[in-house]
Amino acid sequence: MQLVGYEPSGRGSALLLSDGSGDVERRPLAAGDDLAYALGDRHCAGTVADGDHVSCDRPSAPYCDYHTNTWVCARCTGTCLKDEMDCYEEHAVYIAAFAPDTFKVGVTKRRRLETRLREQGADRAAHVHTVSNGRVARELEADIATRLVDRVRTGPKVAALAAAVDETAWAATLRKFDVIDRFEFDYGVSLETRPVRETIASGTVVGVKGRLLVLANGGTTYAVDMRDLVGYDLETGGSDRSLQSSLGSFG
Repeated sequence: MQLVGYEPSGRGSALLLSDGSGDVERRPLAAGDDLAYALGDRHCAGTVADGDHVSCDRPSAPYCDYHTNTWVCARCTGTCLKDEMDCYEEHAVYIAAFAPDTFKVGVTKRRRLETRLREQGADRAAHVHTVSNGRVARELEADIATRLVDRVRTGPKVAALAAAVDETAWAATLRKFDVIDRFEFDYGVSLETRPVRETIASGTVVGVKGRLLVLANGGTTYAVDMRDLVGYDLETGGSDRSLQSSLGSFG
């Protein structure tokens, strides 16, 4: 069994597993569920399309060169990189907050706005522009990105699991925009201390925030970036690796 993909919190929260037959098993991640997988070898996860999996045994992980897709739109700055611009659909420009004070600008199709924010694990967000197409949205994003970040790495998102949004800083940031709508999200993950970052697939599910899977294992809470799990062969049974423990687990 190989872990070939995942669904973040905005799309239901699940691990995608395949036994090589082409079928994909969706393993939901609900709070209180127990996972008991040991990580084996890691290799290319192949591709998943329309519920079918095409396997690949090349050693590069999570994907080899043949199965790595570059999403041109992610690098767009308003000048289309495609042979023909095809993003003629209403887009939203948003500001997302990750506790305590990381504020990110981003764009998405208007109809996917709330889903996209949940996929990223945003704590708060504000919809600040609605435009007719992706090119204009990317131009606005590029301009705002001279003042705010346009990507947030995993480390700050892990730290946000045990922090609250700095309300003063968030309000000051939004004063520079004409806010169309505001969002506040609750992922059901309430932690008093920052979890330990690890790559494991065993423990009790605390919750999922964006692509971060929070697991309780041996008295310690771990934050797992699900992308770091993609490509691993899984064996039933808890992890036999020596895991870093939080200081609280010794109390």
